[in-house]
Amino acid sequence: MTSFNLLVGVCLGYVALLFLVAFLADRVAAQGRGRWLRTPLIYTLSLSIYCTAWTFYGAVGYAVRSGLEYVTIYLGPTIVMIGWWWGLRKLVRVARSQRVTSIADLLSSRYGKSNTLAVGVTILAVIGITPYIALQLQSITLSFATFAEADSASDWPEISSGIWVAIGLALFAILFGTRNLDANERHHGIITAVALEAVVKLVALLAVGIFVVWGIAGGVGDTMARIDASPLGEWSVEPGRWSAIMFLAAAAFVCLPRMFQVLVVEIDNERHLRTAGWAFPLYVLLMSLFVVPIAAIGLDLLPEGTDPDLFVLTLPLSQGQENLAMLSFLGGFSSATSMVIVASMALATMLSNHIVMPLWLSRRGGAAAGSGDLRHIVLRARRLAIIAVLALGYAYYRLSGGGAGLAAIGLVSFAGVAQMVPPLVGGLYWRGATRIGALAGLLVGSLLWLYTLFLPQFVGFMPESIVAAGPFGIAWLRPHALFGITGLDPMTHAVVWSMALNTLVFVGVSLLTVPAPLERLQGAQFVNVFEHSSGLRGWTGYVAQSEDLLVMAQRILGAEDARALFRREAEAQGVRGQLPEPTPDFLERLERHLAGLVGAAAAHAMIGQIVGGTSVSVEDLLAVADESAQILEYSSQLEAKSAELSRTARQLRQANAMLTRLSEQKDAFLGQVSHELRTPMTSIRAFSEILRDTDDLTPEENTRYAAIIHDEALRLTRLLDDLLDLNVLESGKVSLNLKDGNLAQVLDRALSSALAGADRELVVRRDPGAEDVALHTDLDRLAQVFINLVTNALKYCNAEAPELRIRVSRNGPDLAVDFIDNGRGLGPEAQAMVFEKFYRVSGEKAGGAGLGLAICREIMQRLGGDITYLADEGGGAFRVSLPLAPGLADEAGSTVS
Repeated sequence: MTSFNLLVGVCLGYVALLFLVAFLADRVAAQGRGRWLRTPLIYTLSLSIYCTAWTFYGAVGYAVRSGLEYVTIYLGPTIVMIGWWWGLRKLVRVARSQRVTSIADLLSSRYGKSNTLAVGVTILAVIGITPYIALQLQSITLSFATFAEADSASDWPEISSGIWVAIGLALFAILFGTRNLDANERHHGIITAVALEAVVKLVALLAVGIFVVWGIAGGVGDTMARIDASPLGEWSVEPGRWSAIMFLAAAAFVCLPRMFQVLVVEIDNERHLRTAGWAFPLYVLLMSLFVVPIAAIGLDLLPEGTDPDLFVLTLPLSQGQENLAMLSFLGGFSSATSMVIVASMALATMLSNHIVMPLWLSRRGGAAAGSGDLRHIVLRARRLAIIAVLALGYAYYRLSGGGAGLAAIGLVSFAGVAQMVPPLVGGLYWRGATRIGALAGLLVGSLLWLYTLFLPQFVGFMPESIVAAGPFGIAWLRPHALFGITGLDPMTHAVVWSMALNTLVFVGVSLLTVPAPLERLQGAQFVNVFEHSSGLRGWTGYVAQSEDLLVMAQRILGAEDARALFRREAEAQGVRGQLPEPTPDFLERLERHLAGLVGAAAAHAMIGQIVGGTSVSVEDLLAVADESAQILEYSSQLEAKSAELSRTARQLRQANAMLTRLSEQKDAFLGQVSHELRTPMTSIRAFSEILRDTDDLTPEENTRYAAIIHDEALRLTRLLDDLLDLNVLESGKVSLNLKDGNLAQVLDRALSSALAGADRELVVRRDPGAEDVALHTDLDRLAQVFINLVTNALKYCNAEAPELRIRVSRNGPDLAVDFIDNGRGLGPEAQAMVFEKFYRVSGEKAGGAGLGLAICREIMQRLGGDITYLADEGGGAFRVSLPLAPGLADEAGSTVS
C-alpha cells in the first residue's frame, strides 16, 4: 500500500516541477525565444482552468445525485465558445485597447473609469469566489483524508487538515502568483504551468475512466448494462433548471476572475480564439467522457455511504491500483491548485488596484509624485489579498459544514459572478448604458443572490425561521419562495429573480440617467471598438512637468524601468536628454504602462493629480461627433424616405383618381361616339327611306331631304376623320409637310375657317406687329390647332359679349401664341383633364366628342412644341409654344416630307 508520506513527497515534487516549468517559461519568454509559448495550443489548455476540482471530482458526484444534469456545466462554456465567438473577439479587442487587467478594470473603464463600480465588482467577485475556494479546499482535504484512511500508519489530522491545506496553497500562490508585478503583461510561466496541469488532469481522468470501463466492467457493453441497471439509466430533464445552470456556466466562463484572466488578459493573439472555439469544447468533452461510467461502477462496487465526489479516487484504491490512485490524486490536486493560483492572482490584482491603491491615494492627499517606492505597497497588498481570499474560503468551508456536494458549492459561486453579465454585455453593445444603471443593477442582483442563495448555505448563520417562514413571519419574503413564487428549486429561484431584477434595474436606471462626457466617450470606444480601438485618450489641457511624472513612474514601475521608458519616449520625440515632452500621446502610453500595475482607474487618477485635469481630446470629440452625425444623417434619411413615400402615395392617389376619371370619361366617350355615330346614321337612313319610298315629294322637299343627308354625312365624316387623325398621331406615323410661312397668315386662315357660318359673334383682338414672325413648320397642322382653339372659344365662352385675345410673345427660345377668352375658364379638375382624349367639360351643352384638344396636344408634340392651359388669365386661356430655331422633335416612326 502506498504510504501517505510518499503521497506528500510526490505532491511536493509535483509542485517543484510546476515551479521549474514556470521559471523556464518566464526565462525563455524574457529572452525573446519560445514561440511555442504563444501558440493556440497553450492558450486552449490554459482555458482548462475552468475544469477545477469541481469537474474532476464533483462531476461524478453530481451525476450520482442528479443524473445527466452534470452535462449542463460543460454545455455552458461550449455554447459561449461556439455560439458567441464574435462577442469574445470584441471583448478581447476592448481589453487590449483599454489595457485592462481584470473584469473589474474592464467595467470600470467602460463606465467612465469609475472606481466605485470597480470596488463593487471586486467585492462581489471576492464573495462569489469564496465558495469556489472552499470547494478546492474541500476537495484536496477529502482526497488527502482518503489516502490517510487507507494508510493505517498515517496520523493525518482530519480536524485541522483544512487549515494546513489553506496555508500551503496560500504560500504556493504567493510565491507563484506575485512574481510579476505588472498584471497586464503576459504571465507565460503561470500559463505554461496551467497548461501542464491541464494535460495531467485530463490524462488522469481518462486513465481512471479507461480502467473502470475495461479493467473493472469488462468492456463497453457490460458498462452500458450496469449504467442501465443503475439510477443513472433514468433520463430526466427539468428544462427550467437545466436552462438556469447552462446560463450560469456560460456566464461564469466569461465573468469568473480567473477565466477572464486566461480568456481575455493572457491571450496573445485574437486568432487563438478560432482554434479554442473547437479545441476547448473537445477538451471538456474528453473530461466528461467517463463521468457516467465511473459513477455507475462506483455505485455498484463501493459500499453504500461512500462519498460519490471521490469515486475517481476511491475506485482505483478499492481495486488495489495505488499508482493509478496516485495519478488520480495528482489530477485532482492539479485542478485545485491551478484554480487557486490564477483566481488568487486575479483577485489580488483587483483588490490592490481598486481598493488598496485608491485608499492610499486618498490618504496621501493627491501626492502621487511624493517620495517612497509604491511597488512594495502593491506587492504587499497583493500578497495580503491572497491570504485574505484563502482565509475567507476556509471560513466558508467551515461555516457551511463542508458536507454539501462540490457541484452545489460551485453553482453558488457561479450565481454570484453571473450578476456581472448585464453591465458587461450592455456595456459592449449599448451606448446608452450608464454607470448609475450598472451600479444599481449590480447592487440589486447581488443582494438578491446573497439573500436567496448564498446566506442560506451557512448552517446556523441564517435562522431556520427566516428560511421557513420569512423575516418577521412575512411568507412572501422567504429566501426560497420570494414574492410568493413556489415550485422552483432554490438554485433556479435565485437565478431567475436576481438576474431578472438586475437586468430590469440596469436598463431602467440607464434610461432615466444621462452618462457623463467621459462615460459617453468610453461607451463609444467599447461599442464601436473595431472602429475606435486606438487606446486610451483624453489628456489635453494639461500643466505638468516631466520630472514629476518620472518620480511617480519610478515609484510604480521601478527606477530602471521608468528611466528606460522615459528615455525611449525622448528618443522617439527627438528630444535631447532623458525627459520627453509631456505630450498627450506620451501621457496615454504612460497611463497604459501604469494601468498594468495599479489598474486603469488608479493610473488615470494618479496622472490626473500631476497633470491637473483631463479633458476629451479633439480626436475623440470628432469620433463622437461623427457618430452623432451618422445618427442624425440616418434620421434625416428616414425622414426623407418617409417624405418620399408620402409623395409617392399622394401621386398614386392622384394617378388613381385620374384613372378613375379617365375610365368614366372613356365610358362617356364610348357612349358619345355611339350617339354621334347613331344620330347621323339614323338621319341618313330615315331620309333615304323617305326619298326611296315616297313618290309624291315636291322638288323642294327632295332638295331639303338630300341636303340633310349630305350634312349628316359630312358630320359623320368629320367624326371619323378625328378618330383616324388621333390614331395616326398617337401611333407616331404622321407625315409632316414642313415649309416656310408667316404666323399672321396662319392665324388669318384659321380665323376665316373657324368663324365662317358661326351662329354667334366673336370679337377677336390681335397685334399685327407681333404676329409678323417667320415659321418653318407644318403650316396645315398648326392651322388645325389654331382652328380648334378658336372654335372652342366660340363654343364655350359664356360671356354675353364673347371676346378672344390673341397674344404673341417670345418665351426663351420658343414662340408663345396665347388664345385668351373672357369667359369663366376651367376649374382645377378640368384643367388637369382637359387634354385627355376622352374628356369633355361637364355641364356644357356644346357638342363634340372630346377629341379636339387631345389632337392638338399630339400635333404640337410632333411639331416640337407644346400646348398648355394658363390658369391665371381670368378666362379660358391656352398657350401654343413653337420652337423658333429649325428642327423638330424626332419621334420613332415619323417621316418628314
